Amino acid sequence: MIGLRAGGAALLFLGGSANAAEPSLLGDWARGDGKALVRFEPCGSAVCAVNTWIKPGTADEKVGDRLVLNVSPSGASVFTGEAFDPQRNMTFRMRMEVGSATMTTRGCVLGGLICKTMDFRRLSAATK
Repeated sequence: MIGLRAGGAALLFLGGSANAAEPSLLGDWARGDGKALVRFEPCGSAVCAVNTWIKPGTADEKVGDRLVLNVSPSGASVFTGEAFDPQRNMTFRMRMEVGSATMTTRGCVLGGLICKTMDFRRLSAATK
């Protein structure tokens, strides 16, 4: 599971934050379950998480599936907001903790009754 508000928040994801030492959400990431590679990239005033590789045999996911992230900073390297999954027509409450090499996302539906946490590892230029 993986929604950026327009304006100043967009600058944070694009490397224009007030604190330049904060890691960027943008880039290529490997999902912790080993079933997907995901590129986080600008898409309009939001950030999209787009599947660039799916492990063969993985059900209900394909290359090109995307999640639209509408999140904003809510602390050092923490982003909160919503994510919209157009493939399933579902909106999730979202919390993301972004580090230089790792990221953890937590998406919840039904007022937080059902949540899923996913870990990611940033891909270096050599592993793309």
